[in-house]
Amino acid sequence: MAITIRENDLIQSIADAVQFISFYHPADYIRHLARAYEREQSPAAKDAIAQILTNSRLCAEGHRPICQDTGVVNVFLKIGMNVRLDTQRSLQEVCDEGVRQGYTNPDNPLRASMLDDPLFARKNTRDNTPCIVNVELVAGSRFDVQVAAKGGGSENKSKFAMLNPSDSIVDWVLKTVPSMGAGWCPPGMLGIGVGGTAEKAMLMAKQSLMDDIDMYELLQRGPENKLEALRIDLYEKVNALGIGAQGLGGLTTVLDVKIKTFPTHAASKPVAMIPNCAATRHVHFELDGSGPAQLTPPSLSDWPDVHWAPDYNKSLQVDLNTLTREQVAGWKAGQTLLLSGKMLTGRDAAHKRIQEMLGRGEPLPVDFRNRAIYYVGPVDPVREEVVGPAGPTTSTRMDAFTEMMLAQTGLIAMIGKAERGPVAIDAIRRHGSAYLMAVGGAAYLVARAIRGARVVGFEDLGMEAIYEFDVKDMPVTVAVDATGSSVHETGPKEWQARIAAIPITRV
Repeated sequence: MAITIRENDLIQSIADAVQFISFYHPADYIRHLARAYEREQSPAAKDAIAQILTNSRLCAEGHRPICQDTGVVNVFLKIGMNVRLDTQRSLQEVCDEGVRQGYTNPDNPLRASMLDDPLFARKNTRDNTPCIVNVELVAGSRFDVQVAAKGGGSENKSKFAMLNPSDSIVDWVLKTVPSMGAGWCPPGMLGIGVGGTAEKAMLMAKQSLMDDIDMYELLQRGPENKLEALRIDLYEKVNALGIGAQGLGGLTTVLDVKIKTFPTHAASKPVAMIPNCAATRHVHFELDGSGPAQLTPPSLSDWPDVHWAPDYNKSLQVDLNTLTREQVAGWKAGQTLLLSGKMLTGRDAAHKRIQEMLGRGEPLPVDFRNRAIYYVGPVDPVREEVVGPAGPTTSTRMDAFTEMMLAQTGLIAMIGKAERGPVAIDAIRRHGSAYLMAVGGAAYLVARAIRGARVVGFEDLGMEAIYEFDVKDMPVTVAVDATGSSVHETGPKEWQARIAAIPITRV
């Protein structure tokens, strides 16, 4: 039977979907993360997971974004040959209109991250369009839609290799995952595509991330075929690497591993791997011509009874307004801090502009001497908020600017997420600075520590402008101390050795 899908129904459904996934984690993700929290033995990883779970519940209750990076929207469509779309616009234009309306919703505005020129102008489109549309024509009268929002931190860790037919996929994954660092915000999941051609493998890897997380159930019943056995093997061996939540070392790096395959050339074995982060966001629905999709919210009972709060007994309270180099030099890698006072923000575009201004001998709009900078691009505030969700961005993107900032501006501390590279660590050591790590995937929780926010430089850069935040008890971990010691090196090594001595427990 032929059906007709009205343009406005698809637009409204996509607009509703991007709002829905901005503040609701899929229930399967929450259940698996809750199990990971219960069995985690690493204090640092357990604390990070507690922040992610607490943030997730707060977002579900407050209808605010799980992560400040509200992602690139991916729309996967399976359209039956008997379906007619009642529109005069292209499918791309219709989907973009849904994204536009969803991202500019005044009740919950989402951060616009899309740039209209990847090479030169890199100008923000201001409404997060265009989205990425993938269409498959199928038999019958189905109109199947999957909407996902993929953050840059995890998308940037996508990997591809053209293996020889005899090469081991397991060996490639175990070699590749450590090279991804922690910028993809584990614990999450790995999507793997094998076969086809280069672009087909990448597409399958992305599509596999739309599947429900079911590793717990798979481990309980055992594998029924070789592909399921391979999933279990990879799940156990990746977790045995000890990378852990946020790369701090621990028992759980991935909650699941998904694999899709397709026939390939006899001379080829294309393999793609894409991670999903702690802000896993996707929803699936079908349209039948009767109106927009009706999305059912998860029950708050799906969330565990985990409520993170600052630990004043174990964390050092730091006054940023009186911070000195001597204080920074006394911090030790792995130490937890609670930051209060005023900090500056800045990320890629701001750092590049600072570099250009210093090169021309121009004065900077703000004084960085004895200050800390937070790598963040916040969501716009609503109602009583001073700032929207404001979690950290991946710090390695600022590594190339670290020497400049420490040597020429007087900066003494940096805050972001995940590890720093050797160039940045060397600069931190030589200048007696420190790098602090906030939890990626806890953006709304972090924002609650921000009591004031104002733009103090580069206002034209939008979310990449320099802000001054006034914070109270913002939780961070000393990830790289003034001696150059990094928890992202020591933590995983310690837990890899510990895990090797632990008998495998499959549920």
